[in-house]
Amino acid sequence: MAEDGDQVTQISVKEPLDLIRLSLDERIYVKMRNDRELRGRLHAYDQHLNMVLGEVEETVTTVEIDEETYEEIYKTTKRNIPMLFVRGDGVILVSPPIRAGA
Repeated sequence: MAEDGDQVTQISVKEPLDLIRLSLDERIYVKMRNDRELRGRLHAYDQHLNMVLGEVEETVTTVEIDEETYEEIYKTTKRNIPMLFVRGDGVILVSPPIRAGA
């Protein structure tokens, strides 16, 4: 319960894009098509989920089949990108940062 002197800050999320609005200038996780994952600072976005991310770490996972044993071999490639424009039609999932006390 809040006393008279305490201020209670309530974060209002009424629509899905409100959650992204609250994540501006914070590090987010974006899962893309073709097994790409991005982690970076959200600078801007629009209603189509086009985004501008900074300080991005991109992880690409590829699956290869061993010709002798026919086993699947998973390989991950990582690279850092200073600034990246993400086209919204490739976005599968956007995860905001974990907030303490949420």
